[in-house]
Amino acid sequence: MTALSRRVPRPLALLRLSLAFVVTFTVGFAATHGEVPATKISHAHTNAAGVFVHVVRSELQSGPTEIQVLLPAKPEPGKKLAVVYLLPVEAGTGEHWGRAFADIQRAGLQNRYEVICVYPTFAKLPWYADHPTDAHLQQEKYFTQVVVPFIETNYHTLAEPRGRLLLGFSKSGWGAFSLLLRQPEVFGRAAGWDAPFTMDGPTKYGMGEILGTQANFERYRLTTLLRSRAEGLRGEMRLGVFGYDNFREHHVQLHALLDELKIPHEYRDGPKRKHHWNSGWVAEALEFLVRQP
Repeated sequence: MTALSRRVPRPLALLRLSLAFVVTFTVGFAATHGEVPATKISHAHTNAAGVFVHVVRSELQSGPTEIQVLLPAKPEPGKKLAVVYLLPVEAGTGEHWGRAFADIQRAGLQNRYEVICVYPTFAKLPWYADHPTDAHLQQEKYFTQVVVPFIETNYHTLAEPRGRLLLGFSKSGWGAFSLLLRQPEVFGRAAGWDAPFTMDGPTKYGMGEILGTQANFERYRLTTLLRSRAEGLRGEMRLGVFGYDNFREHHVQLHALLDELKIPHEYRDGPKRKHHWNSGWVAEALEFLVRQP
């Protein structure tokens, strides 16, 4: 029996914070996406920033990882909340590119929009793809079969596409789009800032180690996925392309392709900001994700 196939204990601090967030584990989302991999997830502890941290040991990752959870202070009792997944750009808990929760906490955005914010770490550089041969380098499977089901069975969430929102920049902006485009029935919206959206091979930024081969990259190639998913994306606006630092050319090319395919999207050509979590772009990207259609 895996840790995800039985009730997962919650810390007393979480129980005291809000009983509305505590639910009993049931097999649902994960069961429809394949067998849950062998996984152990710890009780949460609270870090210095007031964020709940679960330590995870999964066969899909080569080492321990974390699921960090930021809750609104006073959620409406009984209300199921949307989850914004802030996708990391570094392996482990590195902060070279800033702290994902910092701007959200500073402005109280988790309270303003009444959302749960989740930051899942990865043992190796995150590109949100599964390696073709390494069983312990399965990033897409880890996210969709471990992280999301754990959150939805241990917190009071809106467990449907409009309650699963993806936010990232650089590698994780690319990853947010690939996750939604590969699984549009699972995720509702994706927002990407300063990301290499139109890459044509796994030749830069450490992608080669994670995706392995050009053939595997083609399964995740955003321009190809957009063309194959175009018809299903022509209704509600689900993609947001925001400002830039290093990758404006990629944004311009992606915007042109989205227009060509008649896919509605939010597009902001600037302002230019520092390639960093805390350069001022997170608030507008998050606002797009939670905005009512």
